[in-house]
Parts: sequence; C-alpha cells; structure tokens
Amino acid sequence: MTMDIRDVVIVGGGAVGCAVAYHLKTLAPRLSVTVLERDPRYLAASSALSASSIRLQFSQPVNIALSRYGMDFLREAGERLEVDGERPEIGYVERGYLYLATAAGAAGLRELNAIQRGCGADVALLEPAALSARFPWLATDDLALGSLGLRGEGWFDGWSLLQALRRKARALGAGFVHAEATALERRGRRIEAVTCADGRRIACGLLVNAAGPQAAAVARMAGVELPVVALRHSVFVFDAREPLADVPLTIDPSGFWFRPEGPRRFIAGAPPRDAGTPASATLEVDHAQFEDELWPGLARRVPAFEAIRPGASWAGFYEMNTFDHNAILGRVPGVDNLLLANGFSGHGLQQAAGAGLAVAEIAIHGAARTLDVGALAFERIAAGRPVLERNVI
Repeated sequence: MTMDIRDVVIVGGGAVGCAVAYHLKTLAPRLSVTVLERDPRYLAASSALSASSIRLQFSQPVNIALSRYGMDFLREAGERLEVDGERPEIGYVERGYLYLATAAGAAGLRELNAIQRGCGADVALLEPAALSARFPWLATDDLALGSLGLRGEGWFDGWSLLQALRRKARALGAGFVHAEATALERRGRRIEAVTCADGRRIACGLLVNAAGPQAAAVARMAGVELPVVALRHSVFVFDAREPLADVPLTIDPSGFWFRPEGPRRFIAGAPPRDAGTPASATLEVDHAQFEDELWPGLARRVPAFEAIRPGASWAGFYEMNTFDHNAILGRVPGVDNLLLANGFSGHGLQQAAGAGLAVAEIAIHGAARTLDVGALAFERIAAGRPVLERNVI
C-alpha cells in the first residue's frame, strides 16, 4: 500500500476545496497540502453545474459578510489568481437581484431589507409603481413590493472561477490527486490517515471535509453525523422573441427565478419539487417541471415569455444543510484535526472564497480572523440551535 504524509488533506476539489487550498498556501507556503478529487473532469461537480450567481440579500449577517468577501474576490480575481502572467477572466456581471413579494410577503421583505441595510448592503425597496416604471416588461398587478440590490450582486462564470482557483492553488504548491476517499483512520480524537479507492494511504496532520454533496458520507467515516444531503436542481435555457432591457436576477414570490444571458437568452429554475425522493439524488433534468410549472409561471410574470424557444438544460446538486440551510464551517468537537466546509445549501460557489479563507485561518491560527463565522460552527447543530437562513433560492 502506498503511503504519503501531508500536513493537510482536503477531501473535495470543487470551488470550496480549491479555495481552502489556495488560502492555506497563501497564508502558510511551507504547508504540504493535497486535494483529493474523485471527479477531476468535474462532470458532476456542483461547482461546474451551478448557476454561478452572487448576492447580499440574505437573512443572516454572516452570509452577507461571506458573500461580500466573495464579491470583492471576484472583482480582484484577475490579480489574485494570476499565474505566469496570465490573468483569468471570471466574467463578473454586476446587475443585482430582484426579490418580488405579494401582500403576504411584503412585511417579511421589509424585515430582511432592514437586516441587509444594517449590514451595509445597498438594497432598495420598490413599490409596484416604481417596479413598473423601472421594469416595464414585468407584470406587477399582484405584487406589493420588490427588493432590488443596487450594488454587489450579479453573476459570473463559475467554471472559470473553479479552474482559476485550482490552477493558482497548484501554482502555489498544492497537490491535486485523482482519488476517492473511502475510509478515514481515526484513533481517539484524531484522524490519522485517509485511505483511497486505489489503495493509497495518506497520513494527515489536518483533514478538511469539502466534499460537497458527499459531505455526510465523508463525515460518517470519522464517526460524525452531518445533516447534509444532495438535492437536485434543474436549470433551463430559453430564448425570448423580444429583447428585454435591464433585467436583474429575478425571484418570483412562487420561488422560481430567471436571469439574462444576453438580450434574448435567459436561464431559469425553480425549487426542487421532488426533495427527499430517490429522483432528487440523480442528475437527470426534471423536464416536466419546466413544461408544467416554470414556463407558465414565467409567462404570468413576464408576458414576453409567453413565446419562447426552449434550449439546453442541466441539473446539478445543492449540498443542502437540512438543519438550517447554512454552511457548517470549522472544527468538530471531539475530533481535533477535522475541519468542515460543508452544507452551503445552494450558495457555496459565491461563498467559496470567504469560506476557504475562514477554514484556512482556523487551520493555521486556531480561529477565523478576517471574517466572523462563529455562527456557522458545528456546535450549533450538536446543541439543536439552528441559525436559519430564510432567503434560499
């Protein structure tokens, strides 16, 4: 059996795992860091199949802080992730999110707006007349309020970010290995080593679980239970007959969303309708959802979407934290050298940079210094104290 020894082993080479590796090697260049990734082509990776959007309109201040860091990281990605004089193009489009509410949801939208503005987010509340004036393509007859992000929100090329993080981490000296972790060797309060499907055994000083939808299975190898499940979401591409101007990423009161990819091209999605069923754990696109629910809903909200041409589609996984829809970051009591970066519940790609920094700082300094992520510690789960994120798309 092959035997390696590394200071840090990261299980999972998606955006979060790559961000952890990047920050570790930036903060402590001498650390030996190895990332294990079972799917090196990222064919089923959540990072590669994400809608790749970023927002500040959350209900929890810690999520606003993580995404603000992520937004700044995107703006500086070319400089931060430059390798051999080549600066990656991340394709960040700053356009804003627009949350819509009927009378039943208006009070909640106002409450969230107060939280967001209290955290420094530039978010405006718009009455129906203002919505109609600003977005004449929008049907507002049943709406009572809208919440529009004016700065610090938008979307980007998630695949390019993932590859740039990986390339930079490798340039800094992190190793990437095509391997699937199949067992963790735990002795008392420590993880001694990782065993891989190909037979190799890697001893580790620290182990980071960044396994995305497989996070619960990896944690279980260490005797730790995580409330994280893989939940399918489908994304649909379509072309509109008419170009629409100034379209933000729009979230309907029913939960469906859409955003532009050009003057006439859009992508859209809706909450999974088969959560908890075997189908939700596959990457088969739920085409019936588009025909039965999403297209009719789109046409009601945007009359121009009555005549569209459906195009490509894909499905990806959310790593849903069923406890409170928030990430789980940091150490696990009772397992001294296990760190978690799991359960992002659909906002992992936008928070990868901040989460990676926080976990790297915890690994090196014993605590996160740049961002206060204490609210996302594992202890809240063990104690039954959820920190509920209300704005999950």
